[in-house]
Amino acid sequence: MDFKYDDDLQNIENEASRLAGQFDDDYWREHDEKHEFPWEFYNAFAEQGWIGVIVPEEYGGSGLGISHAAVLLNAVAHSAGVQNAASTLHLSIFGMGPVIHHGSEELKQRTLPATASGALHVSFGVTEDDAGTDTSRIRTFARRDGDHWVINGKKIWNTKAQQAQKILLLARTTPREECAKPLQGMTLFLADLDPNHCEIRPIDKCGRNAVNSNEVFIQDLPVSDDDVIGEVDKGFYYLLDGLNPERIVIASECCGIGRQAIDKAVHYAREREVFDRPIGMNQAIAHPLADAYSELEAADLLWQKAAWAYDTGEPCGPLANMAKLRASEASFKACDRAVQTFGGMGYAKECNVERYWRESRMSRIAPISNEMVLNFVSEHVLGLPRSY
Repeated sequence: MDFKYDDDLQNIENEASRLAGQFDDDYWREHDEKHEFPWEFYNAFAEQGWIGVIVPEEYGGSGLGISHAAVLLNAVAHSAGVQNAASTLHLSIFGMGPVIHHGSEELKQRTLPATASGALHVSFGVTEDDAGTDTSRIRTFARRDGDHWVINGKKIWNTKAQQAQKILLLARTTPREECAKPLQGMTLFLADLDPNHCEIRPIDKCGRNAVNSNEVFIQDLPVSDDDVIGEVDKGFYYLLDGLNPERIVIASECCGIGRQAIDKAVHYAREREVFDRPIGMNQAIAHPLADAYSELEAADLLWQKAAWAYDTGEPCGPLANMAKLRASEASFKACDRAVQTFGGMGYAKECNVERYWRESRMSRIAPISNEMVLNFVSEHVLGLPRSY
């Protein structure tokens, strides 16, 4: 059993770290405070071809696996940009998984080259405020109208909708009560975010403000059959080729964010002197940092195993969910410990760890809450009765 990165993974990590390292805390703090999308950062990665890391080579990408994408995003998150930096890139990387695996050849030819180059931005349109985690109860509906579909509804927490030209949109095509199973009867579309039919409203939120989150109101949006992914009424199952990779790369990013926070805290603990000694000599500082670091190391192994399972075709749902659970908790603990290490200055924006802390908090809620991960593991792994 070899735990060392091979040459490809090591090169990806090194290059991603080098590129991300060109954008310092001042850059990210300014973009976060001004709610400005970091185009310079995005374009630096797009120009080097990193957006197309999992896009097959015949469509202009690198044809690599989720393991490679997760290593890339782990290195990106282990930088001053933390979650802002990772979110700038990651939806373009994992969000097109359903198209890669289930889209028609025409749809792939039309969208994947632009995805790989970074020219095409896609937003993820799944969550609805009324349905929450119960995806089977979404109310966005696509009805047949002659030779096309017309979609009406609302989505929430759409990342990068203000930059996106298309939306990976899950809609009901058969009412829930007419389906044999609740998750049937939904269809996945790669629809245009047509401003004549889609109103985008930004959500003012706690952190990760350089990358916008939005509500999207959809009224009579026309969508061609050519933009349907896979078969009608089976969209949720195709969506899993976006959801499981999403959990894996989020886990890898969490570990990177936690390490960035630990790096800052350790440096400060070595340099900051109180009572004529570095505060890092005190076990009340040193032990919590060591404990947080050890938990990040454990979570790091779990997302790597989940990525390996996905890339080799092994069942990965439980691993992907558990990796996200453990990594998000470890990341938040590390960031919280970094704030505590800085003391009062940890609460000051100029030291940046408060920004890391705010951004790490999000992953305990999204893309699925840790409580729902525990429900999933209880029921589907341990075989316990469903509690909801």
